[in-house]
Amino acid sequence: MGALKYVIVGVVVVAVIAAALTLLPTLHRTPMQYVGSPSGYEAFVPSGQTINYNGHTDPTGTLILPDGKTIEPAVWDGQYANTIIQNHNQIVQLNNQFVGQTDPVNNQPYVPLQDFYVIKGQIPVQQVTINGQTYYVIEASSINPRDIAGFYTYDKWVPNFVAAMNTPGTHAASVVGNSPVYNWANITGTLVYQTQLYGHYGPFPGRYVLVLPNNTIIPYGVTTYIEGSSFNKYILTPVYNPSS
Repeated sequence: MGALKYVIVGVVVVAVIAAALTLLPTLHRTPMQYVGSPSGYEAFVPSGQTINYNGHTDPTGTLILPDGKTIEPAVWDGQYANTIIQNHNQIVQLNNQFVGQTDPVNNQPYVPLQDFYVIKGQIPVQQVTINGQTYYVIEASSINPRDIAGFYTYDKWVPNFVAAMNTPGTHAASVVGNSPVYNWANITGTLVYQTQLYGHYGPFPGRYVLVLPNNTIIPYGVTTYIEGSSFNKYILTPVYNPSS
């Protein structure tokens, strides 16, 4: 009888362990690879979704490459993961607060803004399969902090922003308070004021513009907690002159 009890208990223990193992995520990794351009810029665009990876919470989203191609679903793992999640949540909250209202200067509606995180140079990425779903994990802790910076702009213009950064001859500037750009009755004029507005509610100073060689401009803001020194020219900028 005693031997039978041990057999029964042993079977139960094995069954419990087997059941627990089936609940754990199955993980398969491929070798590390590098994507992007050694001299180019890539951007991670958080979606607002997160995943539990390596025992902690990471943001998921889309990785935009210098040629405009995208990789998704991408996961940002390592340094700045929590900051990205917090920044994105704040931008979403500000969108919820202001989108639907009107810019008091140009009388145009505010637009939804999107934060994104730009990396200079190639990015270490590992393809990981979790419970049958493939993810592309950005190994952020392997990237020099000076080569990472956070930005935000109109959500539909994020790909344009990345393309502009990768366009020779593009430069950055700041819009001053008396600039006629504020009065432009279009999204560009709205963005200049809206990024200034968001900067009053979080670590998101704005009023910056990318100026393309054809003089098209893309207004944007930055995230002060992720400002790598490789991006100083996008943060420490001259004053924008619309007539130049």
